[in-house]
This record gives sequence, structure tokens and C-alpha cells, in this order.
Amino acid sequence: MADEDVLALVQRLEARLAAVEDELAIYHVLATYGPSVDSGSADDAAGLFTEDGFYDAGVGAWTGRDEIAGMVRGGGHQGLIMNGAAHVLGGVPHVVIDGDTAVATAYYHLHRRADDSFTVWRVTATRWELVRDDGTWRVARRVNRLLDGSSEARQLLADGIHREPLSI
Repeated sequence: MADEDVLALVQRLEARLAAVEDELAIYHVLATYGPSVDSGSADDAAGLFTEDGFYDAGVGAWTGRDEIAGMVRGGGHQGLIMNGAAHVLGGVPHVVIDGDTAVATAYYHLHRRADDSFTVWRVTATRWELVRDDGTWRVARRVNRLLDGSSEARQLLADGIHREPLSI
């Protein structure tokens, strides 16, 4: 194999490895959200977002790390986790990376304890718009929509797999 061919092969392998590392880092962000909010680790949960990150949960919206941390520290969320709850990422997210931006589309399940068992309380379609922020993937915008049969939730899923601008 000529030196140029070896160099081209190495460059292709480096690019593929970088893409895999980016995707794994994004999975890590999405998988960290649940344990962060369920443990009440407000600063850790907020730190997953950019400084001006936006989170629209469908039941409220928060802008910036301070507001997102405040949501986790707030009475509604604290009441939920003190009674037993689990925010669970549902399956492997669909991730599309374009340079320093990415869109991840996933399901999230919210389980609540009832007596000695758990029930699924909410299942949402979730769109995560991420940016590489000083070498770290962070959430710039997250939108959840309850999978209640609405066209809005179905559109969020469709937009994510096609990496379209958010239409809702």
C-alpha cells in the first residue's frame, strides 16, 4: 500500500472514530439526565444544558441553567422524587450529527411509585438539540411532547428522524 493510501485510510478511520466518540458522548448526556433529576442533583442536571439552554417539558418551560436547576429544586419536582420516581430513557436515541451540532430524538418514560409498585405516568417524544460547547456536548434546546395521540408529538418524532427544524 502506498504512503498516500495509508494516510487516507488513517484519516478515514480517525473521522469514523471521532463520529463514534461524538455519538457516545451524546448518549451519555441523554442518559445522565434521568439520574441527575431523580437524585435531585440540580446543578448536574442544569450543567447538561448550555448557559442559555431551553427546556420545554410540555408542562412548563425553563430558560438557562439557573431556571432549569430551579425546576429540579422546586416543590413539584421534589415532591415527585421524594415519593419515588424514575425518568427513564426509552431505548437507543436516534442521533444525527452535523459538525458541532446534533439532534437526538428519543422517548422518555416517567415512572411513579404507587404503594409497592411503579406505574408509567408519562411517555414523551423528546427532541434534544445539542451543540459542542468548548469540546463538550451540551443541550441547547430540549422539547418533550406527551405521546397522547397528538399530531404535535408525532411531528416531533418525524422531524427528528429527518433532522428538520422543529415545527412545533
